[in-house]
Amino acid sequence: MPDKKSKQSSSTKIIFLGDVSGALGRKGVKEIVPLWQKKYQPDIFIANIENLAHNKGVTLKTLEEIYQSGVRLYTGGNHIWKKYDISQLARETDYQIACPANDLRTPEKYLYQSVDINGQKLIVINLNGRTFMNEDNLSNPFLKIDELLQSIDKNSNILIDIHAEATSEKRALAFYLDGRVSAVLGTHTHVPTADAQILQAGTGYISDVGMIGAFPSILGITKEIIIKKFLTDTQIIHDLPTAGQIEVNAVLLEIDNLNHKTSKIEHLREIID
Repeated sequence: MPDKKSKQSSSTKIIFLGDVSGALGRKGVKEIVPLWQKKYQPDIFIANIENLAHNKGVTLKTLEEIYQSGVRLYTGGNHIWKKYDISQLARETDYQIACPANDLRTPEKYLYQSVDINGQKLIVINLNGRTFMNEDNLSNPFLKIDELLQSIDKNSNILIDIHAEATSEKRALAFYLDGRVSAVLGTHTHVPTADAQILQAGTGYISDVGMIGAFPSILGITKEIIIKKFLTDTQIIHDLPTAGQIEVNAVLLEIDNLNHKTSKIEHLREIID
């Protein structure tokens, strides 16, 4: 975990955990964090938690569970509002959550998060894409990030979680921000993509980190239920497996603390029995 008294090091190492989906997702985090802490020695674990409580939203119990697992900073998405009033959460707790900054419902406390790691500031921002999302509360994420970057200390490592359906929107944002932020990581679709890369001006990028949840499943949900939905064109109630294998998807990032560019990006994937 970050040590605020340590001298500044040459780089910041981050493991960003993809969408944590339900009870099996939380179990996967609990099992993988100590293993990856020993293997990769990251300075911080960050996780997308919009699906933390039964695949939609968060609760105090599930937040405390993920905190006790060793994850200290969190990002959200379009489902972060489903189970608990986020404004109330902001007033009553000190969890470091970056909710979608371009969602009109996001409290100021959750517009972005800042943490000092070994003498270097890390800023984490969450944005929600608009293409195919069917959400009414979203402003333009491109214009919102421009606005935020005007007020953020330029001598910071800046990580963006773009929670979006369309890969075109994610890639457009990454190219738009290339050289202005340290990394742009896609979330939301739960399916990892094979395009982890460092863009021309030094911004790390991946279209989707993937999820942490039931394996095999369809986006963390019991596969038979989703298959039935496509066969019958009917509404279904989501059911999540409570036992079995767990897939864990994450990104390992190394950011140069002098130029604030990504020096290494690697997708991590493990199946836990």
